[in-house]
Order: sequence, then structure tokens, then C-alpha cells
Amino acid sequence: MLKDLNMKHLYYFWVIAETGSIARASEYLDLAPQTLSGQLTAFEANYGTLFTRNGRSLKLNPMGEQVRQYANQIFTMAGELDQFLNQPRASMPLNLNIGICASIHKLIAYKLIAPAMERSSEVHLKVVSGHQADLMRSLQSQQLDIVLSNQPPPEQNQSLFFTPLLSSALSLFATPEIAEKLIPDFPHSLNGQPLLANDTDTPWFYELMNWLKKRNIRTRVCAEISDSALIKIFAQEGKGIFAAPTAIKQQVCQQYGVQEIGETCEVFSQHYAITRTPDPIHPAIQRILTDSA
Repeated sequence: MLKDLNMKHLYYFWVIAETGSIARASEYLDLAPQTLSGQLTAFEANYGTLFTRNGRSLKLNPMGEQVRQYANQIFTMAGELDQFLNQPRASMPLNLNIGICASIHKLIAYKLIAPAMERSSEVHLKVVSGHQADLMRSLQSQQLDIVLSNQPPPEQNQSLFFTPLLSSALSLFATPEIAEKLIPDFPHSLNGQPLLANDTDTPWFYELMNWLKKRNIRTRVCAEISDSALIKIFAQEGKGIFAAPTAIKQQVCQQYGVQEIGETCEVFSQHYAITRTPDPIHPAIQRILTDSA
């Protein structure tokens, strides 16, 4: 019977499963590890062993993985219900916590977020920038409402959903002095040029490298900088060329004093919204999903 299921114990189990250890779960829950361990033991005493233990390491067994999947649905929906019940009425501000992958250009990030602000009622916005893996954990633990990324969540994050948003071809940029020398023979003029890269693990970076390789063009990655805005500063000082979505080329040139060398046409930067449910009820998130494509 449902009345026999201790929801507090289930929640503690779920946090332990999501964070991967009692130590990390205790930090998140602000509980002593001994207390949390005792709660997990009590839960397993009723329903059987859910983890295999190797020292302090915990790994879900098949039963535990099934329980985790049910808990995912339960607490995701509970979070959505809490969000609904706490929606502000009338003129009260609507809270929205967004995670942005650091490799997304800040101008693109603004274009993706802007629809959320186009509401009659005020939106109280909190934006956190970071690496995708960290943002995924914050999303799953309900510290964030949505994550904007330039790649979908890993396959193992089956409890998360993603929606394709803005897609744009890539352009290459440099200072006007460098660009004017490279424009006439683009893209072959890029051969041997120093390249400023942000996230070399993103799909578009691999595609760009393959696009150049097919044309026997070899660039030299001279710096890897996760902050897209900082890359533009390096380029502004003549330290190399860089890629950015063609959709914002006018703003990039104006803001950073650079010039477009050329457009790849065949390589695209795709952006995604990652959420806990396929159809979030948060009205500001709904606007992002429908108006940022």
C-alpha cells in the first residue's frame, strides 16, 4: 500500500542515487552522513538491497535502478507540482533559474533567454554558467529549471528531455588586419592559422575540424578557452581566429571590433533546451521552447 511507502526514505535514496555517494548526498541535504546512511539502511530493510557496496563506493543494482527510475518520475512531478502551486499570482515575479553552458556565445545565450522575459508579469531571472555535467546535476536536483546547451544530454541521462532550439551556420572571425589577408582565398587561407577554440568536445568543433581536413586545411589550436566572451578578447588582440554562429556575426563584429573571414555553410552550431519533463508547465520555459527555435 502507498501508505506504507516512506517518501522521506525514498527521497533520500533518490538523492544518493543521483549524486553517487552518501558523502555528496549529505552535503546536498545538509544531513550528517551517519544519519543518511541510517535512513538508507532502514529503507533497504523494508524493500531489499538497492546498492552494491565496495568500500565507500555505491552502485545501483538492477532493483535499485528500477526504483531510481520510479523515484525520478515521482520527484520530477513533485517539483513541477511545487512550481505550479508556488506560481505567483497577478504582478508577483516569476522565478526562473537557467543554466547556460559556458561554451555558448553570450549573444546566443541572450537570444535564447529573451523570450522568457517577454511576459506581462515580471520574471525574476537567475542565470548560472558552467560545464554541462555540473549543470545537469543541478537540473536533476531541481536547483535549475532549464539548461541551455550546444549539445544534447548524454545518453545515460535518460530522465532528462531536450528540445532543439536555434541552429546556425558557423563563421570564422579575426581582426580586420588579419581578416583582409585571409578573405580572398578563404577557406584555404586558414591553413596554418592559429585557432582559438572554446569547447573542443562540442559536436560543431569536430564537424569544423573535419570540414577543414577535407579541404587539406590544417589549423593550429593555440588556446582552449571555455568562456566564449574571453575568446573574443584574445582574437581582438590578434592572437588567432575563432568561430562563432553566423546568426550573430553582425553583433560579434560590432562588439569585438573583428571582421568575418568567411562562412562554413556546411557546419552548424545547434542549441538545445534541456528540461526534466517533456512539457514543462513553467510559462517562461514554454516561451523559450516555442520562440527560440
